[in-house]
Amino acid sequence: MISVLDHGYIKLINNMGSDLDVVNAARVSFDKEVSSLGDKDINLINFLVKDKHDSTLRHCVSTFEVYAPLMVARQWYKHTVSSSHLDDQLGWNESSRRYVTEKEQFYIPTVFEWRSAPENRKQGSGEAVNSEVGAKCLQRLRASVERGIRDYEEALKDGVAPEQARLLLPAYAMYVRWRWTASLNALLHFVSLRDKQDAQYEIREYAKAVNTSLHQIYPHTTKAWNEFRI
Repeated sequence: MISVLDHGYIKLINNMGSDLDVVNAARVSFDKEVSSLGDKDINLINFLVKDKHDSTLRHCVSTFEVYAPLMVARQWYKHTVSSSHLDDQLGWNESSRRYVTEKEQFYIPTVFEWRSAPENRKQGSGEAVNSEVGAKCLQRLRASVERGIRDYEEALKDGVAPEQARLLLPAYAMYVRWRWTASLNALLHFVSLRDKQDAQYEIREYAKAVNTSLHQIYPHTTKAWNEFRI
């Protein structure tokens, strides 16, 4: 498990495949197969990634459990379903407050983590705001969270259905948990778009964690992707 932000994490649940599977997916074109990786195979992986022979990466599949603020989850999901050639590689199952009432957890940036609006852009962030503004935002967020939790719990005590009571919770800061199954191609595609300077800081931290985890499973393919595609 890799910790992210204040309370978040990503955790590898399951994996099918290795660098060897990427190599053999390519070598089958010539009715060939290898049982171990050699220098030629590593060079082949570099060629496949550099020249975007991405179908060879779709035979490897990983499942991650992710715990992240809702604002990250919604941005993440929007990204993954927007690539039509990867849609059939996507599995996403999220915990629902229609059914569960687990303890509420919220992303609370520190005084020094509030960012200014960027100049000449409609999205993204600029430099950190001054500590006075940060403290004011932090106070407002904590008050909103405390009030939301109190109202939510009171609604549940009054017999309101969880699927409606959750409307009283501050949404975007609230942590949600989901399992994400995707091909190696889709996973690396996510990393290439979300671990960039212009990506939102919070989702970028998760992309870095995904990248780190993939490097442990697919060291040669991930290294090639980071060298040639990011």
